[in-house]
Amino acid sequence: MSDHERAPQQPSTGTGTGPGTGTVRTTVPARLDRLPWSSWHWRIVIGLGTVWILDGLEVTLVGNMAERLAEPGSGIAITAAQVTGLGAAIYVAGACVGALFFGWLTDRFGRRKLFLLTLAVYLVATALTAFSWTPWFFFLMRFVTGLGIGGEYAAINSAIDELIPSKFRGRIDIVINGSFWIGAFAGALLSMVFLRTENFPVDLGWRLAFGLGVFLGLVILLVRRHVPESPRWLFIHGRDEEAETVVGEAEDAARARGSELPPADQEISIKQRHSIGFVTIARTVFSRYPRRAFLGLALFIGQAFLYNAVTFGFATILVTFYDVPTADTGWHYAVIALGNFFGPLLLSHFFDSVGRKPMISGTYILSGLLLFVTAWLFQQDALSANTLTACWTVALFFASAGASSAYLTVSEVFPMETRALAIAFFYAVGTAAGGISGPLLFASLTESGIRSETTLAFCIGAGLMVAAGLVEVFLGVKAERRGLEDIATPLTAEQADSASAGSRTRD
Repeated sequence: MSDHERAPQQPSTGTGTGPGTGTVRTTVPARLDRLPWSSWHWRIVIGLGTVWILDGLEVTLVGNMAERLAEPGSGIAITAAQVTGLGAAIYVAGACVGALFFGWLTDRFGRRKLFLLTLAVYLVATALTAFSWTPWFFFLMRFVTGLGIGGEYAAINSAIDELIPSKFRGRIDIVINGSFWIGAFAGALLSMVFLRTENFPVDLGWRLAFGLGVFLGLVILLVRRHVPESPRWLFIHGRDEEAETVVGEAEDAARARGSELPPADQEISIKQRHSIGFVTIARTVFSRYPRRAFLGLALFIGQAFLYNAVTFGFATILVTFYDVPTADTGWHYAVIALGNFFGPLLLSHFFDSVGRKPMISGTYILSGLLLFVTAWLFQQDALSANTLTACWTVALFFASAGASSAYLTVSEVFPMETRALAIAFFYAVGTAAGGISGPLLFASLTESGIRSETTLAFCIGAGLMVAAGLVEVFLGVKAERRGLEDIATPLTAEQADSASAGSRTRD
């Protein structure tokens, strides 16, 4: 943030138990950004990041159990196309609605309350899915499960970016979002246990798979209870004493490991308020930052089509074109999941060192080009089940890092007061475009048995990834190693000091 004359400090009326009002000066953002990595940060990563593992586990299990659910005696009269097509679309629709609703609540009532509530919604719906006896109930529970996970994306990504120091923010955010694929890997292997009829009856194995997700989610909920509220959210909402307490705990954890903390003398003036209207948020995102808004949409639509429309139907492709037994598709999906995880893990530090623009555009464009090559080889019938899996693994190594960076981008480039709702909006719109229409369209393409139709599905996903990468080339924001308040000045900071009008961060 540019230096300028600060507004006179007014005493805050906030207390540790209730929100205050007024204009205050705070060094909280600078103090958070100067911190070295400590056990305090590990608590955040474990408490918040592990839910993506749970999400990946469940989504993969559902995708792999489609053929088993369609068998006679499964306990539910449903087809594989309904599970991977209509069921996936309903799940994503729920996620979009949940992201918008819970995202609005997250900005209004705090990150911590909402990431506890959304996980509870997710767990209850997953548990009830195990007792499905008819398609309509299965679809209803998939919608409610989506509500919870959509809210998770908004609450957790905003909390992570506000709690992690700027020098680590890129790599941590990308690895955490990429950890979805650890769950996918586990889900692929577990599907071969729960869905084998020699281990469990047809009508029991898939129910136990959902029960496992509930058990793991309860463990995560217990750990998450110890994750603090975002100090940035606290001081803007008049709870500056609580913010000081949270930052003090983080500083104590750093000193406990022998770190000497440099001075944090960069202050920001904040006009505290209890809430910010939806109209103000919408006007900020779309009128003040139109280029960043278009960038967010492009990144989300590209990755949503690729993953929701094509990748999660991979098991069906193996069964349809390569006669891979349903119970064995998990091996292939496990390999793809590893590629998807190691991409963010091994490439993430380059997003902070090399920079956002070259890495985001590079991963999007390269993955798209590799998928075009895969589509051509598939159309020529030059691939086996194993070599197709290898091609997808290499392409998704890069695509997964790019997809994770979409969440990082929209959580960084807008003012703090709009962060959760901005994540929710771009996730909802991008995912609705690729995740609702995609499965409905591509389920028929991949199940038709016509090679050219499946090739078309591959090419659409690849083309959108390349297009999104080109948008990043021209509109990307150099956000690496910069404080969030420097990338986009908080609205309340501008209101606190009208003299800052000439130094506001704009497109």
